[in-house]
Amino acid sequence: MNSGTKASSAILKNCFFLLLVSFACHPGIRAQVRLGILGGLHSSNVLETNHLPGWDTATKPYETSRSGFQLGAILEIPIGHKGLFFQPSILYTTKGRQYAKTNDSTTSLAVDTIYNKQTLRLGYIDIPLNLTYKLPLTANRLNSIVFSAGPYISFFNNGTITRESLTSRTTKYISKTDRVTVGKGPDTYKTMDMGFNGRVGFELGTWMISAYYSQGLTSFYNAPYTGNFHHHLLGISVGIWLSSTAPPPPPRVVKKDTDKDGVPDDQDRCPLLAGTAARQGCPVIDSDHDGVDDMHDSCKMTAGIARYNGCPIPDTDHDGINDEEDKCPNQAGVARYQGCPIPDHDGDGVNDEEDNCPDTAGPAGNQGCPLPAEIKKETTDKINYIAKNIQFTHASDQLIDSSLVALDELAGLLAAHPELHLTIEGHTDNEGTAARNLTLSQKRSASVLNYLVKKGIPSTRLTAIGMGQTRPIATNKTAKGRAINRRVELKLTLEK
Repeated sequence: MNSGTKASSAILKNCFFLLLVSFACHPGIRAQVRLGILGGLHSSNVLETNHLPGWDTATKPYETSRSGFQLGAILEIPIGHKGLFFQPSILYTTKGRQYAKTNDSTTSLAVDTIYNKQTLRLGYIDIPLNLTYKLPLTANRLNSIVFSAGPYISFFNNGTITRESLTSRTTKYISKTDRVTVGKGPDTYKTMDMGFNGRVGFELGTWMISAYYSQGLTSFYNAPYTGNFHHHLLGISVGIWLSSTAPPPPPRVVKKDTDKDGVPDDQDRCPLLAGTAARQGCPVIDSDHDGVDDMHDSCKMTAGIARYNGCPIPDTDHDGINDEEDKCPNQAGVARYQGCPIPDHDGDGVNDEEDNCPDTAGPAGNQGCPLPAEIKKETTDKINYIAKNIQFTHASDQLIDSSLVALDELAGLLAAHPELHLTIEGHTDNEGTAARNLTLSQKRSASVLNYLVKKGIPSTRLTAIGMGQTRPIATNKTAKGRAINRRVELKLTLEK
């Protein structure tokens, strides 16, 4: 069954159910409406007609009914006062039929089958729309003979076909169950069916006992041959009303109330002026119009609220935010901090909204940040000199011996200045692939880092980065330019 068909069926069922509920909830009939549950067992069959040669003698005699059930809810809505009612219901009903044929010995050998059996099981959501007449058996009308009939609409819900057979030669039992197909093509089942149903039985207090009959009027199956298929049900049901009918409420006598204050004029001391029942229809005096009358208002000329006896909510710190919303009611603050002062997390006297370093103390003249230290020019020049003397063997990350002197000098400088952090950048020319050059440059910068760590410099003060061939400082078209590009750059920063 495709999703569009399912959605359409669901929408139709939901709309119909909402229509019934809306009708049942109408104020004029709500008190007389009853809701009940209904269920029963029945014999289900399919009445088929076709023009297939030999079908009436070869197939039809072996098609029989199968047992089924229905279960659901029923509404009862009175129509007038003559014992006539509208009884719509929504029921889950199982339908279908059974085919079973046992072959004689000669036929069994010829077709290699002792018997064939097919069971069609279908489930529908039935919506009967019945008119019901009750013939009272007792004076209080609690016991009646019930006659009910009307059309029904049926929506396909589920279905399977079980095929069973027993072979004669191998005595093999085969059983297979398939879901039926819903649609418009051959060998498909329709999503909707319509028919006629009727019930006859007894209503004994809140209990219902009846026999029911259901006959489909439209063909529910698209056979691969020309034919008509109609559901046929016969069964018994039992139900119970969950609510009882109630007599209509007595008509309400509306007394005259000129000022519409809920106090009738014959009890209203101020019939032309709206008031309250507590003041016998006269208005409450409320000079500041805050809903607290002057007798209970401690601030009669200033609007307030009842829990403060008619006075405004206090503002102890006079910051414009009342104490009920002020998280710092005894300290003046601002609304965006719910009445508290703007915070100063580092305690440097510069509030966090104006502090560029809110977690580190610093003077106001530097926007709350500590004054920066400086790296001396002579230190930077020395680092640049050392970098020019760091060299590696060709196409390798192996440091040449002459580079170790420069690296020892670098280690000594870093040991003397623990506030410095060193970033080591490895660069290559463009010979070879970019990926290989990137890897090589990373290895070379790592070699420098590892040497410095061996000399006692903490690795936390060192960062090694491979830049590959991405940042040449000379042309790669000449040997001299490529030699310049094969370099290590050292960059000093102050540790935070």
